[in-house]
Amino acid sequence: MIRRRELLLGWMLADQARRVPGSILVHEHILVDFIGADQIRPGRYDPDEVFRIARPKLEELRPFGCRRLLECTPQFLGRDPRLLARLADATGIEIWTNTGIYGAARHRYVPAFAREETAEQLARRWIEEVRRGVEGVRPRFIKTGVSGAPLDEIDKKLIRAAGLTSLETGLTIASHTDGGGPAALEQLDLLGTLGVAPGKFVWVHAQNEKDHAWHERLARSGAWVEFDGIRERSLDWHLTCVRRMAAAGLLDKVLVSQDAGWYHVGEPGGGTFRSYSYIYTHFVPALPDDWATRLLVANPRQAFGE
Repeated sequence: MIRRRELLLGWMLADQARRVPGSILVHEHILVDFIGADQIRPGRYDPDEVFRIARPKLEELRPFGCRRLLECTPQFLGRDPRLLARLADATGIEIWTNTGIYGAARHRYVPAFAREETAEQLARRWIEEVRRGVEGVRPRFIKTGVSGAPLDEIDKKLIRAAGLTSLETGLTIASHTDGGGPAALEQLDLLGTLGVAPGKFVWVHAQNEKDHAWHERLARSGAWVEFDGIRERSLDWHLTCVRRMAAAGLLDKVLVSQDAGWYHVGEPGGGTFRSYSYIYTHFVPALPDDWATRLLVANPRQAFGE
Protein backbone atom coordinates (compact mmCIF):
# COMPACT_ATOMS: atom_id res chain seq x y z
CA MET A 1 0.00 0.00 0.00
CA ILE A 2 2.79 2.44 0.89
CA ARG A 3 4.67 1.61 -2.31
CA ARG A 4 1.54 2.23 -4.40
CA ARG A 5 1.01 5.59 -2.71
CA GLU A 6 4.61 6.62 -3.38
CA LEU A 7 4.31 5.63 -7.05
CA LEU A 8 1.19 7.76 -7.35
CA LEU A 9 2.92 10.70 -5.71
CA GLY A 10 5.88 10.21 -8.01
CA TRP A 11 3.53 10.62 -10.96
CA MET A 12 2.15 13.80 -9.37
CA LEU A 13 5.65 15.18 -8.97
CA ALA A 14 6.40 14.62 -12.61
CA ASP A 15 3.12 16.27 -13.59
CA GLN A 16 2.96 19.45 -11.51
CA ALA A 17 4.64 19.38 -8.10
CA ARG A 18 8.22 20.10 -7.19
CA ARG A 19 10.59 18.04 -5.10
CA VAL A 20 12.73 20.04 -2.64
CA PRO A 21 15.38 17.70 -1.19
CA GLY A 22 16.12 18.30 2.48
CA SER A 23 13.12 20.58 2.90
CA ILE A 24 11.74 21.53 6.31
CA LEU A 25 8.17 22.49 7.21
CA VAL A 26 8.51 24.92 10.10
CA HIS A 27 4.90 25.20 11.26
CA GLU A 28 2.58 22.19 11.16
CA HIS A 29 0.47 20.22 13.62
CA ILE A 30 -0.31 16.55 14.19
CA LEU A 31 -2.72 16.87 17.10
CA VAL A 32 -4.40 19.81 18.86
CA ASP A 33 -6.80 19.86 21.81
CA PHE A 34 -8.63 23.18 22.15
CA ILE A 35 -10.47 22.37 25.37
CA GLY A 36 -8.35 24.74 27.48
CA ALA A 37 -5.58 24.43 30.06
CA ASP A 38 -7.97 23.99 32.96
CA GLN A 39 -9.68 20.96 31.38
CA ILE A 40 -7.02 19.19 29.37
CA ARG A 41 -6.06 15.78 30.76
CA PRO A 42 -4.63 12.40 29.72
CA GLY A 43 -7.03 9.99 28.06
CA ARG A 44 -8.96 12.51 25.95
CA TYR A 45 -7.85 10.74 22.76
CA ASP A 46 -6.56 7.37 21.61
CA PRO A 47 -2.88 7.69 20.54
CA ASP A 48 -3.23 4.60 18.35
CA GLU A 49 -6.08 6.23 16.42
CA VAL A 50 -4.07 9.43 15.96
CA PHE A 51 -1.06 7.40 14.80
CA ARG A 52 -3.20 5.52 12.26
CA ILE A 53 -4.63 8.74 10.83
CA ALA A 54 -1.46 10.86 10.88
CA ARG A 55 0.99 8.28 9.55
CA PRO A 56 -0.16 8.28 5.89
CA LYS A 57 -0.26 12.09 5.87
CA LEU A 58 3.40 12.16 6.90
CA GLU A 59 4.36 9.39 4.48
CA GLU A 60 2.99 11.52 1.63
CA LEU A 61 5.83 13.96 2.28
CA ARG A 62 8.72 11.60 1.52
CA PRO A 63 8.61 11.80 -2.31
CA PHE A 64 8.67 15.58 -2.07
CA GLY A 65 12.02 15.54 -0.28
CA CYS A 66 10.73 16.61 3.14
CA ARG A 67 13.27 15.93 5.85
CA ARG A 68 11.73 17.52 8.92
CA LEU A 69 8.48 18.87 10.34
CA LEU A 70 8.28 21.23 13.31
CA GLU A 71 5.18 20.28 15.29
CA CYS A 72 4.02 23.54 16.86
CA THR A 73 1.44 22.29 19.35
CA PRO A 74 2.57 23.54 22.78
CA GLN A 75 1.99 22.10 26.21
CA PHE A 76 -1.63 22.47 27.41
CA LEU A 77 -2.82 22.45 23.80
CA GLY A 78 -2.14 18.80 23.09
CA ARG A 79 1.64 18.40 22.93
CA ASP A 80 2.47 14.68 22.82
CA PRO A 81 6.20 14.04 22.34
CA ARG A 82 5.83 10.27 22.70
CA LEU A 83 3.34 10.15 19.83
CA LEU A 84 5.61 12.36 17.71
CA ALA A 85 8.60 10.10 18.32
CA ARG A 86 6.56 7.06 17.36
CA LEU A 87 5.45 8.71 14.11
CA ALA A 88 8.97 9.85 13.31
CA ASP A 89 10.30 6.31 13.72
CA ALA A 90 7.54 4.90 11.51
CA THR A 91 7.74 7.44 8.68
CA GLY A 92 11.38 8.52 8.54
CA ILE A 93 10.36 12.19 8.84
CA GLU A 94 12.05 14.06 11.70
CA ILE A 95 9.43 15.63 13.97
CA TRP A 96 10.51 18.33 16.38
CA THR A 97 8.54 19.23 19.49
CA ASN A 98 8.75 22.38 21.60
CA THR A 99 8.76 23.88 25.06
CA GLY A 100 6.88 26.97 26.18
CA ILE A 101 3.31 28.11 26.88
CA TYR A 102 0.85 29.67 24.45
CA GLY A 103 -0.65 32.97 25.53
CA ALA A 104 -2.88 33.76 22.55
CA ALA A 105 -6.68 33.24 22.53
CA ARG A 106 -7.03 35.42 25.63
CA HIS A 107 -4.83 33.07 27.66
CA ARG A 108 -7.23 30.13 27.47
CA TYR A 109 -4.25 27.77 27.30
CA VAL A 110 -2.23 29.31 30.13
CA PRO A 111 -2.38 27.07 33.23
CA ALA A 112 -2.88 28.46 36.72
CA PHE A 113 0.75 28.01 37.77
CA ALA A 114 1.96 30.07 34.80
CA ARG A 115 -0.28 32.95 35.83
CA GLU A 116 1.28 32.95 39.28
CA GLU A 117 4.94 32.21 38.63
CA THR A 118 7.50 34.77 37.54
CA ALA A 119 9.14 34.78 34.13
CA GLU A 120 12.29 33.44 35.75
CA GLN A 121 10.41 30.52 37.30
CA LEU A 122 8.74 29.65 34.01
CA ALA A 123 12.06 29.84 32.20
CA ARG A 124 13.57 27.38 34.68
CA ARG A 125 10.76 24.93 33.88
CA TRP A 126 11.36 25.23 30.14
CA ILE A 127 15.13 25.06 30.43
CA GLU A 128 14.76 21.87 32.44
CA GLU A 129 12.57 20.39 29.73
CA VAL A 130 15.25 21.13 27.16
CA ARG A 131 17.97 19.62 29.34
CA ARG A 132 16.11 16.52 30.47
CA GLY A 133 13.66 16.03 27.62
CA VAL A 134 9.90 15.48 27.72
CA GLU A 135 8.92 11.80 27.71
CA GLY A 136 12.35 11.04 26.28
CA VAL A 137 12.19 13.73 23.57
CA ARG A 138 14.23 16.93 23.66
CA PRO A 139 12.36 20.11 22.68
CA ARG A 140 14.11 21.83 19.77
CA PHE A 141 12.40 25.24 19.80
CA ILE A 142 10.27 27.48 22.02
CA LYS A 143 6.59 27.97 21.16
CA THR A 144 4.60 30.77 22.72
CA GLY A 145 1.97 33.29 21.69
CA VAL A 146 0.45 36.65 22.55
CA SER A 147 -3.10 37.99 22.39
CA GLY A 148 -2.43 41.35 20.74
CA ALA A 149 -0.95 44.81 21.08
CA PRO A 150 -0.25 46.32 23.47
CA LEU A 151 0.94 43.20 25.26
CA ASP A 152 -0.69 42.60 28.62
CA GLU A 153 1.24 41.44 31.67
CA ILE A 154 0.76 37.72 31.03
CA ASP A 155 1.96 38.11 27.45
CA LYS A 156 5.00 40.08 28.57
CA LYS A 157 5.83 37.44 31.18
CA LEU A 158 5.62 34.61 28.65
CA ILE A 159 7.85 36.48 26.21
CA ARG A 160 10.39 37.27 28.94
CA ALA A 161 10.38 33.60 29.96
CA ALA A 162 10.89 32.58 26.34
CA GLY A 163 13.75 35.05 26.03
CA LEU A 164 15.48 33.79 29.16
CA THR A 165 15.06 30.22 27.94
CA SER A 166 16.52 31.12 24.57
CA LEU A 167 19.54 32.81 26.16
CA GLU A 168 20.25 29.70 28.24
CA THR A 169 19.54 27.03 25.62
CA GLY A 170 20.14 28.75 22.29
CA LEU A 171 16.70 27.74 21.05
CA THR A 172 14.66 29.94 18.73
CA ILE A 173 11.33 31.44 19.81
CA ALA A 174 8.32 30.96 17.52
CA SER A 175 5.52 33.23 18.70
CA HIS A 176 1.92 33.04 17.49
CA THR A 177 1.23 36.75 17.18
CA ASP A 178 -2.24 38.22 17.31
CA GLY A 179 -2.04 41.97 16.79
CA GLY A 180 0.03 42.05 13.62
CA GLY A 181 3.11 44.18 13.19
CA PRO A 182 2.73 46.27 16.37
CA ALA A 183 2.55 43.15 18.55
CA ALA A 184 5.49 41.58 16.71
CA LEU A 185 7.61 44.70 17.21
CA GLU A 186 6.71 44.94 20.89
CA GLN A 187 7.84 41.36 21.42
CA LEU A 188 11.07 41.96 19.53
CA ASP A 189 11.80 45.08 21.58
CA LEU A 190 11.08 43.24 24.84
CA LEU A 191 13.41 40.42 23.86
CA GLY A 192 16.03 43.00 22.94
CA THR A 193 16.03 44.37 26.50
CA LEU A 194 17.05 40.88 27.65
CA GLY A 195 19.85 40.66 25.10
CA VAL A 196 18.13 38.15 22.82
CA ALA A 197 19.32 38.48 19.23
CA PRO A 198 16.55 39.38 16.74
CA GLY A 199 17.36 36.25 14.73
CA LYS A 200 16.07 34.16 17.62
CA PHE A 201 12.54 35.47 17.14
CA VAL A 202 10.02 34.17 14.60
CA TRP A 203 6.92 36.26 13.91
CA VAL A 204 4.36 33.48 13.41
CA HIS A 205 1.25 34.23 11.30
CA ALA A 206 2.81 37.32 9.75
CA GLN A 207 0.46 36.82 6.78
CA ASN A 208 -2.36 38.18 8.94
CA GLU A 209 -0.71 41.60 8.81
CA LYS A 210 -1.87 43.22 5.54
CA ASP A 211 0.64 46.09 5.57
CA HIS A 212 3.81 44.86 3.87
CA ALA A 213 5.76 47.68 5.51
CA TRP A 214 5.55 45.80 8.81
CA HIS A 215 6.91 42.63 7.22
CA GLU A 216 9.87 44.57 5.86
CA ARG A 217 10.46 46.44 9.11
CA LEU A 218 10.66 43.29 11.24
CA ALA A 219 12.85 41.51 8.69
CA ARG A 220 15.24 44.46 8.46
CA SER A 221 15.46 44.36 12.25
CA GLY A 222 16.75 40.80 11.95
CA ALA A 223 13.64 38.85 12.96
CA TRP A 224 12.17 35.98 10.96
CA VAL A 225 8.88 36.71 9.20
CA GLU A 226 6.76 33.57 8.84
CA PHE A 227 3.99 33.36 6.26
CA ASP A 228 2.19 30.17 7.26
CA GLY A 229 -1.33 28.89 6.72
CA ILE A 230 -0.66 28.31 3.01
CA ARG A 231 -3.70 26.71 1.37
CA GLU A 232 -5.87 27.09 -1.71
CA ARG A 233 -7.88 30.09 -0.56
CA SER A 234 -4.77 32.00 0.54
CA LEU A 235 -2.32 31.00 -2.20
CA ASP A 236 -2.33 34.32 -4.08
CA TRP A 237 -1.82 36.35 -0.90
CA HIS A 238 1.05 34.17 0.30
CA LEU A 239 2.76 34.40 -3.07
CA THR A 240 2.32 38.17 -3.00
CA CYS A 241 3.89 38.38 0.47
CA VAL A 242 6.91 36.32 -0.56
CA ARG A 243 7.40 38.21 -3.82
CA ARG A 244 7.24 41.56 -2.03
CA MET A 245 9.89 40.43 0.43
CA ALA A 246 12.09 39.17 -2.39
CA ALA A 247 11.73 42.50 -4.22
CA ALA A 248 12.84 44.24 -1.03
CA GLY A 249 15.92 42.02 -0.80
CA LEU A 250 14.59 40.26 2.30
CA LEU A 251 13.92 36.72 1.11
CA ASP A 252 16.64 35.48 3.45
CA LYS A 253 14.46 36.42 6.47
CA VAL A 254 11.28 34.67 5.29
CA LEU A 255 9.85 31.36 6.48
CA VAL A 256 6.85 29.59 4.93
CA SER A 257 4.65 26.74 6.07
CA GLN A 258 1.04 25.56 6.09
CA ASP A 259 -0.21 25.28 9.67
CA ALA A 260 -1.75 22.06 8.35
CA GLY A 261 -2.93 18.79 9.86
CA TRP A 262 -4.34 17.87 12.32
CA TYR A 263 -6.21 15.47 14.56
CA HIS A 264 -8.85 17.55 16.39
CA VAL A 265 -9.37 16.08 19.84
CA GLY A 266 -13.07 15.89 20.68
CA GLU A 267 -14.29 15.64 17.08
CA PRO A 268 -15.49 12.30 15.64
CA GLY A 269 -12.54 10.54 14.05
CA GLY A 270 -10.38 13.57 14.75
CA GLY A 271 -12.22 15.75 12.25
CA THR A 272 -10.62 16.83 8.98
CA PHE A 273 -6.88 16.22 8.78
CA ARG A 274 -5.48 18.58 6.10
CA SER A 275 -2.64 17.26 3.94
CA TYR A 276 0.89 18.60 4.31
CA SER A 277 1.66 18.34 0.58
CA TYR A 278 -0.10 21.46 -0.77
CA ILE A 279 3.03 23.57 -0.39
CA TYR A 280 4.84 21.23 -2.81
CA THR A 281 2.02 20.80 -5.31
CA HIS A 282 0.86 24.42 -5.61
CA PHE A 283 2.99 26.97 -3.75
CA VAL A 284 6.52 25.87 -4.63
CA PRO A 285 5.78 25.37 -8.37
CA ALA A 286 4.89 29.07 -8.57
CA LEU A 287 8.37 30.09 -7.35
CA PRO A 288 11.81 30.08 -8.97
CA ASP A 289 13.86 26.99 -8.05
CA ASP A 290 16.37 28.93 -5.98
CA TRP A 291 13.58 30.57 -3.97
CA ALA A 292 12.15 27.18 -3.05
CA THR A 293 15.52 26.01 -1.76
CA ARG A 294 16.01 29.24 0.18
CA LEU A 295 12.56 29.13 1.80
CA LEU A 296 12.31 25.43 2.59
CA VAL A 297 15.92 24.40 3.19
CA ALA A 298 18.36 27.23 3.90
CA ASN A 299 16.17 29.58 5.92
CA PRO A 300 14.67 26.93 8.25
CA ARG A 301 18.13 25.62 9.06
CA GLN A 302 19.42 29.10 9.77
CA ALA A 303 16.38 30.00 11.87
CA PHE A 304 16.09 26.81 13.94
CA GLY A 305 19.41 24.99 13.52
CA GLU A 306 20.34 21.59 12.18
